[in-house]
Amino acid sequence: MTIDEFKEFVKQRKPLDTPECWRILNEANEEARKITCRLNNSYHTQDEIREIMSELFGYKVPETFRVFPSFNTDFGRNTKVGENVFINAGCQFQDQGGIEIGEGSLIGHNVVLATLNHELAPERRQICVPAPIKIGRNVWIGSNSTILPGVSIGDNAVVAAGAVVNRDVEPDTIVGGVPARFIKHI
Repeated sequence: MTIDEFKEFVKQRKPLDTPECWRILNEANEEARKITCRLNNSYHTQDEIREIMSELFGYKVPETFRVFPSFNTDFGRNTKVGENVFINAGCQFQDQGGIEIGEGSLIGHNVVLATLNHELAPERRQICVPAPIKIGRNVWIGSNSTILPGVSIGDNAVVAAGAVVNRDVEPDTIVGGVPARFIKHI
């Protein structure tokens, strides 16, 4: 199985319970840790950061993409970012299931995007199940928020700081709390 085949496989949201899946996960994790250690352990210009993030994500990121390190991911090969995306310091992306961030979106400090969950039955709890996160255009995710697997956030939405988002967020709305609930329309 190649990385591209793995990315197609996770779109089906099937459990990651085969030796081939674990091989891909482990290989990508090793590579992601090498790259993020380089990113996070010395000063880099934004141009250099974009080069490193392009290596991490496996494609050339837009010239308008900005990241303030530190940034961590345990996979790295299944994140897509649009133009004018900004990711602030301390973020953790678990992108095995796929993360898509639309143009103009802002990701606050210490945000967690998690695309894997574990099966509930104790005898199967070691098995992960992927589900993608889709963040629309011009979304603002406040500091210390967590976005859980399978969530879509609509265009222009705002996620208040510290929220835990476990269900889809409608466009042009503000959500907040644990779990995140509708606050108002924008």
